[in-house]
Amino acid sequence: MRIGTRGAPMADRQQTDPAPQWWSRPEGTAEGRREGVPAPRPETGGEEHVQDAAPIADKAPTPAATTPDLSDPAPEGPAVVPAVRYDPWGAEPLQVVDRGRTPRGIRLWQVVALSLGTALLAGGIGGYLGVLAERQSNTRLELPQAAAADRGRAPDSVAGIAATALPGVVTLHVRGAKGSGTGTGFVLDQQGHILTNSHVVADSQEITVTFSTGESVTATLVGRDSGYDLAVVKVEGVRGLQPLSLGNSENVKVGDPVVAIGAPFDLSNTVTAGIISATGRPVTAGGDKGDGSDISYVDALQTDAPINPGNSGGPLLDAKAHVVGINSAIRGADKDDSTRQGGSIGLGFAIPVNQGKRVAEELIRTGRATHPVIGVTLDMDYAGDGARVGDKGEDGKPSVVAGGPGALAGIRAGDVITKVDGQRVRGGDELIIKIRAHRPGDPLTLTVLRQGRESTLKLVLGSANGS
Repeated sequence: MRIGTRGAPMADRQQTDPAPQWWSRPEGTAEGRREGVPAPRPETGGEEHVQDAAPIADKAPTPAATTPDLSDPAPEGPAVVPAVRYDPWGAEPLQVVDRGRTPRGIRLWQVVALSLGTALLAGGIGGYLGVLAERQSNTRLELPQAAAADRGRAPDSVAGIAATALPGVVTLHVRGAKGSGTGTGFVLDQQGHILTNSHVVADSQEITVTFSTGESVTATLVGRDSGYDLAVVKVEGVRGLQPLSLGNSENVKVGDPVVAIGAPFDLSNTVTAGIISATGRPVTAGGDKGDGSDISYVDALQTDAPINPGNSGGPLLDAKAHVVGINSAIRGADKDDSTRQGGSIGLGFAIPVNQGKRVAEELIRTGRATHPVIGVTLDMDYAGDGARVGDKGEDGKPSVVAGGPGALAGIRAGDVITKVDGQRVRGGDELIIKIRAHRPGDPLTLTVLRQGRESTLKLVLGSANGS
């Protein structure tokens, strides 16, 4: 379809009768054509004619002699002069620009609106796709991960041992005249008796016990013995207590795996693991009072399971979650060593559970523990090999108690005891430790060096009240 000068459709014209072509001159020329008069065809083939252009209005009246063409109606109003783009130096012919229209009849604002809408639509789609891609990249990012597995553990694994023992381990917070401190203990029975170290509750005024569940109750001191560094406290009115099973320290071998549970630096329910590094290790600890009354003598189990301040009194467990020792002491670097450490260096010591069991039973029954003795006073300043019997006892009394186990076995002042039951003794502390590893009434065989001659003596251990 073609569009005429007035916008009337021209589809009713025959295809063989081409539409009249109009031409125009720039404004101010002498010649012009009245609207409705067809212009002659250009002789050159017609690049300079303009199609669909509106005719230019007459500048002067048409002569009367001219016969009007009545085939087309006369214009109803003044003719509209289209704008002309004219470049006198340009190579292109004159072109009439019909403002507001494109060559194909689409209005310019429609083209602009369509282009703008397309751009906005494309931008919106692109932005949405970008946001969607970003969200997908953020929400669908998945790193490799193991699938959920059975949360159970083998009973003899560290996790299995900890799960079994933790309900029976407690943390002790102690307040006294000299300050406050933290230690560990474990439940012995359903009556609420708890075993811990003597140095944890020494000089205590208030003892608070916290279970692994977080429940805290006040405890009372049943009894303690500084020579063994063991104490028993008791809680009342607590239901659902889970006592730990006691093992047999005689069955422990070097290299056996062990687990320690405690509250190092007040970090409750801390679990560490290691092995038994040695057995029968003579250890003395305490002595802060200076009179020797608070020194403990332990034929200890040595372990490399990390033990730190706050672990004291906690259980040392075997692979069956049975208590084989009570954690009591650690070894640090020498005091004059600039590299001295305040924590564990892999040298921890535990009281054998066999000794702890006997002492705990006595403390629960009577509030005091008994010590096995041989009835002699030792020379603790002796620098030689073995334990030497002193020349005199305390307060000038004889060093060998008359009628005591040693006197009955034939021990004399000045004798040097070198072995106990065939185990070598290097000093007085070791002799005390070896003796206290037994019960009162147990038989012992001592190897004695007298005036250069070695002899063997048999005795039965006596009993003395502990401190």
